[in-house]
Amino acid sequence: MTHILMTAPFPQPLLDKIKAVSPDITLEIAPMQFGPAWPENQSTEAEIMYAIGGIPWPGQAPRLRWIQAHWAGVDHLVNHPVWASEILLTNSSGVHAINMGQYVLAQLLAWAHRVPRWLQYQRLGEWPEKKGEKLMPDELRGRTLGILGYGSIGREVARLAKPFGLKILVTKQNARRLDDNEYSVPGTGDPQADLPDRIYPPEATRSMLAECDYVVITLPLTAKTHHLLNEEMFRAMKPSAFLINVGRGSIIDEPALIKALKKGWIAGAGLDVFETEPLPAESPLWHMENVIISPHTSGMTPAYNERAVDIFITNLHRYLAGQQLLNLVERERGY
Repeated sequence: MTHILMTAPFPQPLLDKIKAVSPDITLEIAPMQFGPAWPENQSTEAEIMYAIGGIPWPGQAPRLRWIQAHWAGVDHLVNHPVWASEILLTNSSGVHAINMGQYVLAQLLAWAHRVPRWLQYQRLGEWPEKKGEKLMPDELRGRTLGILGYGSIGREVARLAKPFGLKILVTKQNARRLDDNEYSVPGTGDPQADLPDRIYPPEATRSMLAECDYVVITLPLTAKTHHLLNEEMFRAMKPSAFLINVGRGSIIDEPALIKALKKGWIAGAGLDVFETEPLPAESPLWHMENVIISPHTSGMTPAYNERAVDIFITNLHRYLAGQQLLNLVERERGY
């Protein structure tokens, strides 16, 4: 029998889908919340773990061979002993692509059509003089969109953005491996990387940024991406550029971003993630007219659990058949 520990509070119909994979699996249900550490006095004999909260140390789970994470980001596990173990670790990359792609398009269109200014004048109850100058929208057609990171989210952003006539530039860790062999919802993304007009290695990020009218961050947080967007990068960008971050807050040097926004090195920013969350009340970002913020909700979707279980079931079939798993975390890359 294959013993699976489920710590996500899934409803019974989703648990039944997992049980239906094989009569030779047993489910141990122990719901947890994301964040709390694994209890020191608790152990498990599970071979597989679906994890939403704390992760046991290898000594607390001597038979554990594979952990499926409920989240796409696994940077919180880098200093955990499981990171240095041989336990397979897979994530839920691809679950968020549809809604996060739509979020990015919402930010792009809101900025291009001056929606923040609409709302400012709506609150005032009057339109400005020379409204054609102050509210003139930008046309996306012919503009350049840069996407930092070309995983499932970046590929879906490209798919949605291409019909608007945007030129698309992307950075990709391995420009020689263009195919997307990870999980994706059928009909979404860019499986063969056909949509970018140009693909840059990470070392050429500064050069790419200088060409972009809009920039989207979809990168994972690693030692290499921490504060990747710093003062040097902001100075390299167009003063008309609009930056969107749906990756991790610490990819941006936040004080440098605030400085760039105040000094006009870039025109504006749409931010869903921050270095400190929730965003502190004293942060200038709350009150800057050239910033559109949201409370780390771009990855939320009513279909999250269903898609996450689809990933797990697909991988469970592969695991039982001795095949390579999808969304396998590569420790040396940090994601």
